[in-house]
Amino acid sequence: MENKLSSTPGLGAWAILLLLSFVWGSSFILIKKSLIAFDPVEVGALRVFITFIAFMPVIIYYRKKINWGDWKKFLAVGVMGSALPSVLFAIAQTQVSSSIAGVLNSITPVFTLIIGVILFNQKAKKNQIIGVAFGFVGALLLLLGDQSHDTNSNLLYGMLVILATVCYAYNVNAIKAWFEDTSPIIISAVSFSMLGPLGAVYLFSTTFIEHLTTNEHGWYSLGAIVFLALVGTAISTILFFKLIQDTNAIFGSSVAFVIPIFAVIWGLYDGESFYLIQVLGMLLVLLGIYLIRDKKKKT
Repeated sequence: MENKLSSTPGLGAWAILLLLSFVWGSSFILIKKSLIAFDPVEVGALRVFITFIAFMPVIIYYRKKINWGDWKKFLAVGVMGSALPSVLFAIAQTQVSSSIAGVLNSITPVFTLIIGVILFNQKAKKNQIIGVAFGFVGALLLLLGDQSHDTNSNLLYGMLVILATVCYAYNVNAIKAWFEDTSPIIISAVSFSMLGPLGAVYLFSTTFIEHLTTNEHGWYSLGAIVFLALVGTAISTILFFKLIQDTNAIFGSSVAFVIPIFAVIWGLYDGESFYLIQVLGMLLVLLGIYLIRDKKKKT
């Protein structure tokens, strides 16, 4: 059966969209603070492991309701939606500013549309394509408007962020196709249950304990990672999966259009510059979200 981009977003969906945008828009600053004491892979592994610990009670409670036969799909969701992007963003932000990372993240809906059409038999409506275009142009203006950074010299690291958005795009389509009738909390818990132990094995094979105890900002950085894991990953992932189930992959991924607004605001607070052209970029981003909404025709 054809997988349709359906379900008109209601007020609750828009509320979740804005909440996720704020939380994830703040995550780039938190990643920046995490990198003060830990290396990028440690940041990603800690984020996954802490989230795994948080979900352990859920696994125990729902263990008899989980279809463990879908473990490969759960694993794919965990890797593509959390583990790999967490590491890619952390590596990228060793050279790319938090605001630029947030801006580049906004192209996720473009790849969501492309992957959905190519791999998941979805159909895109004209207004959705136009909305994606507006959002992409807005994100581009935000990127070009950042005159305080030489983005050309950091092209390689910017491409890592783009690769992370491809992972996100595949993931939102996969969730809609594979787990539409599965509880979002089960999707999150099971996917992290397969990744957490691997994260722990990696961490205890490194010197992250030394980084924690010897770096003067070690506990500060760990606090940033804990917040990222519990709020930015565990709670937000559940809300995100629920948003995708209740609406569609394109609308769910359009959260990436609003994230740059909060990312730039945090960047401004952290001493980064903000320019008039970026205001135009934000307005185009918001217009893109409006057009991406999948309205059903009244009969």
